[in-house]
Amino acid sequence: MRLIAAFLFLQLALPAWCEEPISTWFNGTKDRWIEQYKWLHTHPELSFEEANTAKRMATAYRDAGFEVTKNVGGHGVVAMLANGEGPTVMLRCDMDALPIREQTLLPYASTATAKDEAGIDTPTMHACGHDIHMTVSIATANFLSTHRDQWSGTLMLIAQPAEERGSGATAMLGDGLFTRFPKPDYALALHVGSEDQAGTVKLLGGYTQANVDSVDITMKGRGGHGSKPHTTIDPIVQAADLIMSLQMIVAREIDPQAPAVVTVGSIHGGTKHNIIGDQCHLQLTVRSYSNDVREHLLESIRRRANAIALAYNAPEPEVTISEGTPSLRNDDALVDRLRSAFESELGKQNVGRSEPSMGGEDFSQYGLAGVPICLYRLGTIDAKRLKRFERMELPLPSLHSALYYPDPEKSLLTGVRTMAAGALELMPPRS
Repeated sequence: MRLIAAFLFLQLALPAWCEEPISTWFNGTKDRWIEQYKWLHTHPELSFEEANTAKRMATAYRDAGFEVTKNVGGHGVVAMLANGEGPTVMLRCDMDALPIREQTLLPYASTATAKDEAGIDTPTMHACGHDIHMTVSIATANFLSTHRDQWSGTLMLIAQPAEERGSGATAMLGDGLFTRFPKPDYALALHVGSEDQAGTVKLLGGYTQANVDSVDITMKGRGGHGSKPHTTIDPIVQAADLIMSLQMIVAREIDPQAPAVVTVGSIHGGTKHNIIGDQCHLQLTVRSYSNDVREHLLESIRRRANAIALAYNAPEPEVTISEGTPSLRNDDALVDRLRSAFESELGKQNVGRSEPSMGGEDFSQYGLAGVPICLYRLGTIDAKRLKRFERMELPLPSLHSALYYPDPEKSLLTGVRTMAAGALELMPPRS
């Protein structure tokens, strides 16, 4: 009798969700999620063209018992599930793929093509893991929907378009995401990591992703014959001078403790060996964290371009700045709560601290809208594959590589365990 009483006491003392661990539930249903993942992987669609993907996501959310709204900010999908009093928690995934020909040789490798912005057919693949993100979202939706006794509040699932273009979040917010639907108290998202072991996650409070701006500069001149340079104003020489000058912005104008990048990714000028042309076009990517550094970089680029043109007695250059994604700052208090939940779910040894990145992520827009956010990194590479690359002393394929692929089963398992555990941490159990 004493043993029975002790057993019953322990059962009552355990949290409700321990009655069925998330991993047990996932392993009992994993064939559904792997099949879903492979469908998404083989049906990639480019930014703002995610019609079939959005339809698939909407159907999956609706089948899980959510109220679904489509076409928010383009092909964006919003799925809501109210479950009593409590906070509103938003879980976001992104849907778009990239114009890359897959070279992984997987049996389910993408052979899809799509028309790019110029209307040209281009091979397409999920080289940034958005297919994993979506599948984790669908499986998490099903777990939380079928375990409603373990949480209370409102779940808000977002399938967002055009993350790769840095404009999908803005489009959804502009279409009334936080006015037509409840503004969330917290927002979570994950992103695959191409160098981290499957079964692990990493997260970090504070800045984790950079401001991303694109700058186009056209240096202007006066064309002529290559044999008579003194009768011309050479825009290519101006561009060369400018490229070297731009490197001094970060080296000599920015505090060494403040991360900043100015990269000239493209330069085009001239038409023939013996012709000095009228103009030369440069394309830059500019990265930073703080708004002060961002403004300083952009002002200095414009100032240096104008100064070099003046030095060459050339016409004023055209400088066009296209603002991209703002820097992403994870909420420190939210990260602390999630770290504790992830460590309880995965074990402390499987939860690390990520390094800040100079990459961009438009999940930051939800933070700027006043929502505490956390974007964490999901390991996707099987331990044996990691060791194989180490032995060969080769780098792993990075995200956006035609050779990148995640190991799906363990990646999905860990993604669902952490995303569901994060939601359960933020939403109190039903009384």
